[in-house]
Amino acid sequence: MELVDKTINSYFDVWLGPRDPRVKGWLLLENYTPTFIFSALYLLIVWLGPKYMRNKQPFSCRGILVVYNLGLTLLSLYMFYELVTGVLEGGYNFFCQDTHSGGEADMKIIRVLWWYYFSKLIEFMDTFFFILRKNNHQITVLHVYHHATMLNIWWFVMNWVPCGHSYFGATLNSFIHVLMYSYYGLSAVPAMRPYLWWKKYITQGQLIQFVLTIFQTSCGVVWPCAFPQGWLYFQISYMISLIILFTNFYIQTYNKKASSRRKEYQNGSTAIANGYTNSFSSLENNVKQRKQRKD
Repeated sequence: MELVDKTINSYFDVWLGPRDPRVKGWLLLENYTPTFIFSALYLLIVWLGPKYMRNKQPFSCRGILVVYNLGLTLLSLYMFYELVTGVLEGGYNFFCQDTHSGGEADMKIIRVLWWYYFSKLIEFMDTFFFILRKNNHQITVLHVYHHATMLNIWWFVMNWVPCGHSYFGATLNSFIHVLMYSYYGLSAVPAMRPYLWWKKYITQGQLIQFVLTIFQTSCGVVWPCAFPQGWLYFQISYMISLIILFTNFYIQTYNKKASSRRKEYQNGSTAIANGYTNSFSSLENNVKQRKQRKD
């Protein structure tokens, strides 16, 4: 395994240049192999999990879901707060910020972004809960693509550009995750479900997040600094792929549901109208019959 790690690391050094020495020796960052293995196991469970659960009763997981989602809500809130304060302390430039001019604030950002990277490993549990609860319709291409890629992307980010311009997307995403995981945590409690109204707006917030991230990343291309340009182009491309997938999800989930409700309402109105007409005709016939009997 050590030989494999050395070989992989040497290729990365040739392709991407020297790593940031500030993260040397940090948990899971020294070698790519653990991140790759975790991702491969995730995909294997996504494939085999529903097959294993096919003839089994779904698990409720209600209690652990509340704890899990509450934990991720608090972690996301912590990351959002630390990133915002770190950016302010370091006087980060919105348009382009390199990875070595923020002083001690850079290290604060790096430490928080390591937690952001690690949270992507924790979030694999989202899919595992879907499998255990037999909510297989929620294991979409978008869901698997997003979860499987984020852990890997952030391993590379943490090793080569662990602060500077990398902060923006993670900050917005942490804020969105506060809303998202609080929603899922509360929805695990049946009594709370009637009061949860913001699910639709979470997806809208995610789409706004991707657009804003593209805009902020593009600023680094137009007004460049010492932040590596290749990472900016990659981030723009990845954000575009998420916009396409999330927009498709939004249309499939909300626009089609709204259209389906309108059709159901129209059909229901017609049925009521028909029922009223039929009842009226029936009543009229009964009256006629009574008159005939009286005569």
